[in-house]
Amino acid sequence: MNNNTNNESKELIVVPKFNLTKYLHIAIIILGSIFILFSSFHESLWFDESYSVGIASHSFSEIWSIGSHDVHPILYYFMLRIVGFFTGNSILAYRLFSAVPLIILGILGYTHLRKDFGEKTGFIFSFLILFMPVTLVYAGEIRMYTWAMLFVFGAALYGYRIYKSGISNKNWIIFSIFSLASAYTHYYSLVAVAIINIALFIYFLVNNVKQRNYEVKYIKYSKNLKRSIISAIIQIILYIPWLIVLIGQFMGVSGGFWIGAPNFLEMFEFQFTGNLGTSIHLNKIISYTFCIIMAIYMIYLFYKKWKEAKPAKLAMALYLAVLIAVGIVSLKTPILYARYLLTITAVFLFALAFLMARDNSKIHVNTICVLILIVSAIVNYNLVTTNYDESNRKPIEFMESRIEENDIIIIDNAAGGYGSGFVAGVNFLDNKLYFWDRLNWNVEEAYKAFGETVYDLDELEDYTGRIWVVSDDSDELLEAVIEELGGDIQVLYNEQFSTKYQSYQYAISLIERN
Repeated sequence: MNNNTNNESKELIVVPKFNLTKYLHIAIIILGSIFILFSSFHESLWFDESYSVGIASHSFSEIWSIGSHDVHPILYYFMLRIVGFFTGNSILAYRLFSAVPLIILGILGYTHLRKDFGEKTGFIFSFLILFMPVTLVYAGEIRMYTWAMLFVFGAALYGYRIYKSGISNKNWIIFSIFSLASAYTHYYSLVAVAIINIALFIYFLVNNVKQRNYEVKYIKYSKNLKRSIISAIIQIILYIPWLIVLIGQFMGVSGGFWIGAPNFLEMFEFQFTGNLGTSIHLNKIISYTFCIIMAIYMIYLFYKKWKEAKPAKLAMALYLAVLIAVGIVSLKTPILYARYLLTITAVFLFALAFLMARDNSKIHVNTICVLILIVSAIVNYNLVTTNYDESNRKPIEFMESRIEENDIIIIDNAAGGYGSGFVAGVNFLDNKLYFWDRLNWNVEEAYKAFGETVYDLDELEDYTGRIWVVSDDSDELLEAVIEELGGDIQVLYNEQFSTKYQSYQYAISLIERN
């Protein structure tokens, strides 16, 4: 009897198997989250970020009205408005908010991709999302790109689950939410989820016809086809308010007016390293070498694993379909731009992660991961030294120590680097700001994000008091303001600053008109 009891006790003891990869995966997410935040604890801005900060200071109805004249949808600005409400419009909080979707994507590698595509795929995806140079650069950017990246990938992931599994109302609901959020965040992400929705509809429609004689399969495809149609109708109905805006923007050619001909070499480099235009975070020689190695490795993996790479092929098909669709639209209105590729970058990185997980050579995989870490460390070092440079806060601190409640600010777009004026303006939202549109950009409605747009200074004809004049490193705007206003004007301060962040130059003057 005692022997039986001992045997039963032994049978009940289950020793769990230690899974090292699981704990390494959690460690990667934690370390990667810390890594992408290294360079984000600062309050410097450049023009695009200043627009986000400016529009987020308005009410939801004003954001809708102002945003309808911008080149992006408004969901991100709504989200930023909520963040600002709880943080007192903190620029630092806005910046950290951009890292949140990347951390969520890293977690999805553990919670979803590990389950759907295998432990190695989930692990490598989390690593790529949190350590690739391009995601690192934009982890602290006060713009909508990382959120669009999350929404598109969420739609793609749940679209794939719908494609692979049976009938799941939960999957359809989550897919529809991600799709609608994508459409309201960026137009590239709108294109991406439109393609996913259309692809699912066609797949279920075709199989609905093919499987009519097979009852069990037919029911699956038939019910999913109905859900596809219902989901699409709901999404369209909920998007109609902004669809009207989109049509107006497209007919008025309000989007992409500043974008030139596509630079495919720049797009290629950007997708791996984040280098774009004058924003160089990595030496060009190192950057191109890294990009070429990554591209060759990815092509090699596709060649070697073509037969077992269906999820990666679907991901790249979506990526290329977005590029083709945007390219076609660009024949009328130029909108093909490297930075906008961030919206589909998570899909791109998933394809790479899936292929790397099936590379039988540990030397290959480990070498690529070490290379990514080295390059990202260089990028992060450059970001830290740039973002935390002492020069960045000097122009704003100069104004903060002297500005008074009733002072007004005048900025323009004709005196060179107009971004400096807008950056200064959003740091002092309680003061009246006038944007003097000397080049007649006709952006009065969109630039209400900052303040009042004027085409001359007649409105200030009778104004007396202190005026801040902010432009780039030139006194041309100061001279134009003094000439335009006339009267008894005294220059109290006239200082120039150079900052390391985005290499911005500031010419800041304080004048008093009696």
